[in-house]
Amino acid sequence: MKKLLLILLFSSPLLAQKAEINGTLTDSKNEKILGVSVQLKNTKFGTVTNQDGDYNIQSIPIGEYELIFRSIGFNIKIQKVNLLEGKNEFNFTLNEALTELQTIEVTGRKETDYKNAVSYIGSKSSTFLKDIPQSISYVTKEIMADQGAFRLGDVIKNMSGVNQASGYNDMTIRGSRISGQENYSMLVNGMRTVTSFWKQQLTPHIERVEVIKGPSSALYGNAAAGGSINRVTKKPLDEKRQAVNFQMGSFNTLRATADFTGPLNEDKSLLYRLNIGYENAGSFRDLQKEKNVVIAPSFSFLPNEKTRVNFDLVLQKTNSLLDRGHAVLNTGDLFSVPITKSLSRVNDYLNEDSYSANVSLSHKFSKNIAFNTSFMQTQLFEDLLEHRTANTYAKDGAGALIPNLVEMQSFIRKRTWNNANVSNYFNINFNVGKLENRVVVGYDYAQEKLDKGGSQLIASGYRNAANTGSIATYDPTKKAQYLLDSKGSPVPNVAHFNLTEDYPYYLTDMSKYFFTKRDFVQSLYSSQGFYIQDQIKLGKLQAIIGLRQDVFTEFTAYTTSKEKKVVQKALIPRLGLVYSLNKNVNAYATFVKGYQPQVSATIANPNAGGPFDPLYSSLMEGGLKTEWLDKRLTAAVSVYNLKVKGALYNAGVAGQPELLTQIGEEIAKGVEFDIVGQIATNWSVLVNYAYNDAKITSSKTASEIGRQKPNAPLHQGNLWTKYTINRGAFGGMGFGFGTNFASQRLGSIVAAGVNPQEIPAYQLVNAAIYYQIQKFKIQVNANNLTDKTHWVGGYDKLRMFPGQPRNFLLGIGYTF
Repeated sequence: MKKLLLILLFSSPLLAQKAEINGTLTDSKNEKILGVSVQLKNTKFGTVTNQDGDYNIQSIPIGEYELIFRSIGFNIKIQKVNLLEGKNEFNFTLNEALTELQTIEVTGRKETDYKNAVSYIGSKSSTFLKDIPQSISYVTKEIMADQGAFRLGDVIKNMSGVNQASGYNDMTIRGSRISGQENYSMLVNGMRTVTSFWKQQLTPHIERVEVIKGPSSALYGNAAAGGSINRVTKKPLDEKRQAVNFQMGSFNTLRATADFTGPLNEDKSLLYRLNIGYENAGSFRDLQKEKNVVIAPSFSFLPNEKTRVNFDLVLQKTNSLLDRGHAVLNTGDLFSVPITKSLSRVNDYLNEDSYSANVSLSHKFSKNIAFNTSFMQTQLFEDLLEHRTANTYAKDGAGALIPNLVEMQSFIRKRTWNNANVSNYFNINFNVGKLENRVVVGYDYAQEKLDKGGSQLIASGYRNAANTGSIATYDPTKKAQYLLDSKGSPVPNVAHFNLTEDYPYYLTDMSKYFFTKRDFVQSLYSSQGFYIQDQIKLGKLQAIIGLRQDVFTEFTAYTTSKEKKVVQKALIPRLGLVYSLNKNVNAYATFVKGYQPQVSATIANPNAGGPFDPLYSSLMEGGLKTEWLDKRLTAAVSVYNLKVKGALYNAGVAGQPELLTQIGEEIAKGVEFDIVGQIATNWSVLVNYAYNDAKITSSKTASEIGRQKPNAPLHQGNLWTKYTINRGAFGGMGFGFGTNFASQRLGSIVAAGVNPQEIPAYQLVNAAIYYQIQKFKIQVNANNLTDKTHWVGGYDKLRMFPGQPRNFLLGIGYTF
């Protein structure tokens, strides 16, 4: 007993040796800073500053620590402190961030919130978003994590004016379509890349997704009219961070991700990051499933303050089926066939392998002159076997369509694309009197090649009378040429799909098909350009003036005796103005032209027809960009007029379902509104709305004039908010809530004089609950809580794309 009393007597002073730390944070103008994250490194102790810029952390064991201060708009501050028993007071001043802007994105983003202050895509240097005279929307990895987003299609709903056109890697921006396998609309770190058209890009290795609205041709050359999507990969950090996350949920979904980063040496001149993602998931659609693996290592070398080198590698492997969409009865009633029914067969598959390697270097010759170079190489291999609609219904002996039978075809295809591009530019800063100039002068070159060996076997049409081959279409006036069944109907080469059959799935004996062969002749096209841009500042007024000479070259039937060279040139201007009305509000206006070649290689479809003239576009836009609540919350509004000439649509010619034709002119007029950031230190919000009146104004077909463009909702919006309890018995618990909607849309133009399929409006409700205790986090996401049947996009009544019904996702994460 005496020993116990002695132990308690001598140990009680040790148990009581706790420290308390407090202080005040101010900026360079001695103003208090609200909402600064204050953390003792590698501990659970942390807080945020209050309205008076004060912080307080209690019950800390005495000893030496590193205090880390983080806040949007300020440089991260790390301060070593020795905490003694009792109260310890430390007051600090934080420096505003970006006093010297980077010229290329090499080192990683350390912020851990919804708001992003800068972008490289709008000016080829790190520029505050509020100073770029063009609308740029973005989604950070924190939003993706909170929403459980794993694909690009899950992300874009958070951006005003951007929506899915189908279930593929296929979207519209301000009513203009962009898609995979088109390297002018899908960028990675500002570089052109080739991506899958069929499968949406995954996000485990992505820092943020951003969209520059309208054509970006003055900087990037041939670019999509509505805008370009840029995926920024996660870059190495100079501090150790490690995290793993596991998710499981509806449709047999299993996912695992890992993110490791930090320095590799003591002076932090060599940094690394490794992101890994794995998915094994089914679908609410019959037979649909996929396995995905993403491995993305990244290294940064910073030998001195003037030089930065980065290497990124992304390896991705996908094993899945190609879902060609929801087919309904010939009446066009979308509810006539369950949304679960797909047209696939058991032996179908789509396997894709890709890699993307990027090396970039930035070197500062002086405080005012820097050189940047970046090289990216990408390869995509496609291996496909599918059963799909022939874009029509089956025919009886008289040639009449049978409303519940879909005419089918089967493809076996292999193709490989190689894409390489290099970007070189100088950033030069100088003053002329009171004029501050930030000049970018550069040259870039990009090429894409479809390799030799690309080919396809096609089984389609109806069997001939001798049953020795097939005929592409059925002509009832020549019945004697066809093999007929007992009812006098032509026998299909590939069996029709019965939409009313309960279980139409089976392993197909494809040895009975009659195939024809189609070769994808090797093609090569390149784009190169010289450009100059000056960002000029005079007091509260800023201007961007840019000009690019672009040269596009295509070789069709490359390396064959039929090789043909096509050259197109364009001179592309850009003009933008920004005026600071006050410290919180910038007003801007811009005019920019766009240019997009539309030759056979860029369309990636030898049956599209042509040759076609380039697509030309012009954008006039104005708006306000604002910052509030000590720069924690941003709000922007834009008004635009986007004119497009020469867009391609389906020609609607019988027997040639892939043939395209050009439409004269389209005009999209609209308003977009975006809010993102923090209302309070523990309350984040993202809100966007878009009104897009996108009409066809000139066409060879009179009925198309005045019609809303395909897959372009007139109204579209999204709300997502997250609130976290940071004190008390429920400290560490958070709640998320969101809703997104799109108004009625129209499907594709399928034939002259035929009204497109109507796609119903929808509104979805989503929610999430989070709980974090120290380094452990559990998260549950519930999507489409009202189980709303809806379609995210579609082409026609044989190719509609339903969205997911009600679904749940459980996530467990650990950081260490």
